[in-house]
Amino acid sequence: MKRMTPPLTDGDVAGLRVGEKAELYGVIYTARDAAHKRMVEAVERGEGLPFDVRGQVIYYVGPTPEKPGMVIGSAGPTTSGRMDKYLEPLLRMGLKATIGKGYRGQKAIDAMVRYKAVYFIATGGAGALLSKRIRRSEVIAYGDLGTEAVRRLEVDAFPVIVANDIHGNDVFEEGVKRYARRTLPFPVERKVAE
Repeated sequence: MKRMTPPLTDGDVAGLRVGEKAELYGVIYTARDAAHKRMVEAVERGEGLPFDVRGQVIYYVGPTPEKPGMVIGSAGPTTSGRMDKYLEPLLRMGLKATIGKGYRGQKAIDAMVRYKAVYFIATGGAGALLSKRIRRSEVIAYGDLGTEAVRRLEVDAFPVIVANDIHGNDVFEEGVKRYARRTLPFPVERKVAE
């Protein structure tokens, strides 16, 4: 298991391979659809972003409101494909990793190869458990977006798996190939109901 602390470098992500487990320590940022739209529009206007994305990790999450005495509510990953159209401008600025669930489109994978970035997946449906790895949460931009505001999170041993590496490999594609190579030790006949 790799232990990683952002900001990440090209060297940090170069050693990662699909299927490999990692733990993140330190600061990561949150952003979902609405926040990504605003950030990319700001970039297109030549304006600054709410945080310096160089070497950073963005977690695709919209946490639920925290209960009294808690740092954050349930903080499970959201589907990443919705952020694909916003990914390349942020990678161009130095973003090194994203976290979410589900696969990425080919354009996003190609952009990760081009800019040496990785995509991590976190366990969907485990938001309550993942929130226990978050030590601090602070809204830093777009507070009007509520749960979709940009947050600065301090995490400790936040568990992720490499889904896309800088070499263009895809854990989902690898899984399909592995499954297709398996053969059963007996013939299977399909019976069709008459």
